[in-house]
Amino acid sequence: MKKYKTLKPYLLLWSTQSLSSLGSAMTGYALILWLYRQSGSALETALLSICSYAPYVLVSIFAGALSDRWNKKRTMLVCDLLAAMGTVVVLVLLKNGLLAPWHMYVLNAVNGLMNTVQQPAGDVAATLLVPKEYYQKTSGLRSFSSSLNTILHPVIASALFGFFGMEMVIAVDLGTFALAFITLLFFIRIPEAPSEDKPREKLLQAAKSGLNWLRANRLILDLILFLAFINLVASAYNAALPALLLSRENGGETVLGLVNAVTGAASLAGGLVVTLLPAPKDRVRVICGSLMVSMGTENFLLAFGRGPWVWCVGAVLGWLLVPLMNANMDVIFRSTIPVDMQGRVYSCRNTLQFFTIPLGYFLGGLLVDRVFEPLMAAVSPNGLLAFLFGSGKGSGAAALFFVLGLAGVSICLVFYGILRRRHWAEPIQI
Repeated sequence: MKKYKTLKPYLLLWSTQSLSSLGSAMTGYALILWLYRQSGSALETALLSICSYAPYVLVSIFAGALSDRWNKKRTMLVCDLLAAMGTVVVLVLLKNGLLAPWHMYVLNAVNGLMNTVQQPAGDVAATLLVPKEYYQKTSGLRSFSSSLNTILHPVIASALFGFFGMEMVIAVDLGTFALAFITLLFFIRIPEAPSEDKPREKLLQAAKSGLNWLRANRLILDLILFLAFINLVASAYNAALPALLLSRENGGETVLGLVNAVTGAASLAGGLVVTLLPAPKDRVRVICGSLMVSMGTENFLLAFGRGPWVWCVGAVLGWLLVPLMNANMDVIFRSTIPVDMQGRVYSCRNTLQFFTIPLGYFLGGLLVDRVFEPLMAAVSPNGLLAFLFGSGKGSGAAALFFVLGLAGVSICLVFYGILRRRHWAEPIQI
């Protein structure tokens, strides 16, 4: 047990920041409920996520360069504080009856910007606090907390929103923020990253150095591009899921909550398993195999399934191996990228890997509302498409999930070939 004492600062940081993330997710979920009540539009609701991820595309490539220059602890504290101030503004507008959808879009954009700057600082802080031999186990812990967040935040947010209103959800969010902020400020010391004795690069040069490092290390770049295409499919999935489950004959709000809970439980189980597994012989193979299972199961079960149990089975198959993929990706990144370059490289990763997420959300909502639902409404109820995907509202979302399944499997096969040809002649063992 003595050797685990070295993880105490990290565990304290991880636990309080995870609790704060739970509070933020509760507010985000409650705002979605509020907006859906006001507009009833899946596309307008998807805009919340688009605004959250847009800063990744716009400024992530520079955020890492700033993070590498700035003190990691101060960066995290300032970003948390500014995000909390935005939440307070929403609370004031809400209490005065002035809250409008555009306020929520601005709030999500501000929070997304703060996350863009904070994430590379937090990633480097984790590297500095955790000994190398614990990288996989701590990655499993992050997957565990993320999965637990997925299970709990819709349940807690729905209860607080239903019984006490939006004000209580935001109050709990601010309480968890205060706990994480005080803990980081007074009880956690983050070591300074080692730096080379050379003149500091200008901002544009620092950002460019991250891109240059990726170009010189094609394994990392190929993995990032792989995840970018997967994120395009996954974000379209996220945009279409409510349209499917809320509209189906055997669906509804309870079923949507059930499937989300099963998703979180599957991810939680996967995260726990990751902390116990030995290091694999080839992490790249594990990443490809995990994503192939995820993409090749859930989308098709959502497309063809007609009841909650089928959708729940799909959630288990789709998400059980995601923590395994994330943990192995994380170990490759942390073990390959020099610590003094991680902020810049992680920010380039954010831009390249996440720029497809707002695009996927937009396409998912647009395709459901404007393409697949009208298409399925026009087909014969006795035809092949109706037989495959059903009829009525929700059948268009089911058809889209079939297309997403084909796209996901195709992406996995293409990148399987690329990675095998370029990198598996000498398997990566880390």
